[in-house]
Amino acid sequence: MRLMPVNLQEHMPSHDPHSATRMDGAQDPRGAQVGNTPLVELPRLARSAGAIVERGEGHAGEAGAAGAAGAAGAANTPRFRVLAKLEQFNPGGSAKDRTAEALVTAALESGLIQDPTTTTPTTTTTPHPITLVESSSGNLGIALARQAHLRGWDFICVVDPRANPATITTIESYGATVDTVTEPDPDTGDWLTARRARVQELLQANPHAINLDQYSNQAAFTAHAEGTMAEIIRDLGKAPDWLFVAMSTTGTIGGCMQKLAEHQATPTTTVGVDAHGSVLFGGTRAQRLLPGFGAGIVPDLARHHQPDHVHRAHAADAVIGARTLARVEGLLPGASGGAVIDALLHHAPHIPDGADVVLILHDSGANYLDTIYNDHWVEQHLGLTSAALRGAVAQVVES
Repeated sequence: MRLMPVNLQEHMPSHDPHSATRMDGAQDPRGAQVGNTPLVELPRLARSAGAIVERGEGHAGEAGAAGAAGAAGAANTPRFRVLAKLEQFNPGGSAKDRTAEALVTAALESGLIQDPTTTTPTTTTTPHPITLVESSSGNLGIALARQAHLRGWDFICVVDPRANPATITTIESYGATVDTVTEPDPDTGDWLTARRARVQELLQANPHAINLDQYSNQAAFTAHAEGTMAEIIRDLGKAPDWLFVAMSTTGTIGGCMQKLAEHQATPTTTVGVDAHGSVLFGGTRAQRLLPGFGAGIVPDLARHHQPDHVHRAHAADAVIGARTLARVEGLLPGASGGAVIDALLHHAPHIPDGADVVLILHDSGANYLDTIYNDHWVEQHLGLTSAALRGAVAQVVES
C-alpha cells in the first residue's frame, strides 16, 4: 500500500466564510477534517486482480470473490494500477461525513433550519429546539449524530435490526436517540420502507422536527462532486479510467459522475456496486443481510444518473472481498468495501492494460468486527464455514 503524493499547499485551510477554519486558525469541529482523505495505491491487490486475466478466468460462480481470488499469483507486475480512496479517515469514520455536512449546510443556507447560534431569526418568537429525524443503516446516523451534537441539536436516528451494535453505540455516544423499527414493511418485506414510514410518524408527532432526506437531497451530489471526486482527480492528476463505488442512496456515485462529466476528454468507466436483492437500477427485490449498500426502494437521487455497469454482490462475496483486502493490503474495509473488492475481481478481465482504477471505500471494518469479521456470525448467517472462508482468502494471501 502506497500513499499517493499530494500538494500540501492545496490542503491548507482557507478563510472562506463557509470554511471549517476560523480566522484565528483554529478548526471548527463541526466541519474540521471532513474530506481530503488519502488516496492510496494497492499494488498487491492489483497483481491479484491482474492474475485473473493471465489465467483467462472471470467471475467464478456463486462466491465471486472466492473464485476470483484463486486466480491470484500468476502475474508479478500489475496490468493496471488500483488505488483506494479511504473515506474512513473522515472524523465520523465514513464518506457520510461529507453528506451530513452538505445536508446541514444546505438546510442552514436555505432557511430550512434557522439556528439561532449561527443565523438571525426571521421572527420575534422564541425558536423551537432543533430536532433532526433521519433514517439510516448506520454511517449517516453516526455523521448526523456528530453534527447535531456539536451544534446543540437533538437527533433521532431510525434504524432497523441489521444495524451493527457498534454503530448504534456510536450514535448513542454522541447523545442521539436511536429508534429501532422491529418489523419490515408488511407489503414489501423491506426494512428501508419501514424505516422511512417510521420517520414520517415521528415528524407527525413533532411538527417542528426536520427531515433532511438523504434519499432525495441533491446536496449529496455536491458533497461528492466537489469533494470526493475533485480530490481523486487532484491527487491522481487526471480522471481515473475506471471507478468502483458502492451504492445505497446513490449520492456518492451520482456526485462523482457529475464531476467526471467535466472530464469527457478522458472518459471514466463507472461501476456501481450494489447488493444482491437490491432494487437499484433494475434489481430484483430479495432479502439483504448486510447494511451499507443496496436499497429496498429506488431513491429519487438514483433517477439522475446511470452507471456504466452495475455489479450485484452476494453477502458471502462481500465478506470474502473484505477479508481478502485485509490480508492482502492490511486494510480492513466495511461490508460495502468488501463488495467493491468483489466487483473489481469480477471486472478485472475487462480492464485494459495501463488503466488507473479507483475504488471508493466508504468506511472501515471497525463496526463490523462482530459480523463480517466474525467466523461464527458468518457461518450462522451465510452458511460459509470457517474452513471455506479461510481457504478462499488464502488463495490470494499465499499467492
